[in-house]
Amino acid sequence: MYTMKELKLARIEAQNGQKTVVAVGSLRIGRDFVIMAGPCAVESEEQTLSIARKVKKSGAHILRGGAFKPRTSPYSFQGLGEKGLEILKKAKEETGLPVISEVMDSRQIEAVSACADILQVGSRNMQNYTLLKELGKVKKPIMLKRGMNASLEDWLNSAEYLLAGGNPNVILCERGIRTFETSMRNTLDLSIVPAAKRITHLPVIVDPSHGTGRADLIEPMCLAAIAAGADGLLIEVHNQPSCALSDQEQQISPDAFERLVPKLKKIKQLMNEIQP
Repeated sequence: MYTMKELKLARIEAQNGQKTVVAVGSLRIGRDFVIMAGPCAVESEEQTLSIARKVKKSGAHILRGGAFKPRTSPYSFQGLGEKGLEILKKAKEETGLPVISEVMDSRQIEAVSACADILQVGSRNMQNYTLLKELGKVKKPIMLKRGMNASLEDWLNSAEYLLAGGNPNVILCERGIRTFETSMRNTLDLSIVPAAKRITHLPVIVDPSHGTGRADLIEPMCLAAIAAGADGLLIEVHNQPSCALSDQEQQISPDAFERLVPKLKKIKQLMNEIQP
């Protein structure tokens, strides 16, 4: 059950115990601790550029932002689409930050690839095997979010699709699972981080924003994720969270992000000292 011997490429034995390091510009995800930050959704050029400037100044390494947004209700804001990608491209050009953005459909791969340095597969698409097969042919890194009802075995099998398709640059992302708990949007399963890293060579990122759905829980969960061994964090930051067009409750302000980053660096330094 815990060895998952049916995995041919995702298991750590496939690389003789060596961890995968994913290159994104000068960053080495899996070796360097990375902070990805930005708005849940690209809403306007002014909003995105403002946030990009602020998160870079505070210490973010990668800009996140959704141009295509999967929403539960068909009446909710669905993102700006290709216009949003153009805005992300401008933010990248101005700040120098690499970009991560979600691809929801194989028809979007070309457009998202032209803008983003990392293509994100969201929770709802973790087991969209047709999409995963197409993304396996892409040369850019893929960040695979864990499905909200997925076991570790399910998650790693989805990663196997990407690896089997020929793309070795796969990053896993824990983003919370559905449980009976109702005080949070999801239950952030930090135990999955060390559990996954015992089995797979792939880097593991943690998303505390979707993982809890509560801005007041972002800081403690970020610190706990680092202690659990996460290779990085994916944090939603909005210049006016209460006015955000999606996920208002889980986005922190640029000021809160600025206060958070030094704490992240301190706990990471401490973990490096006690677990070299």
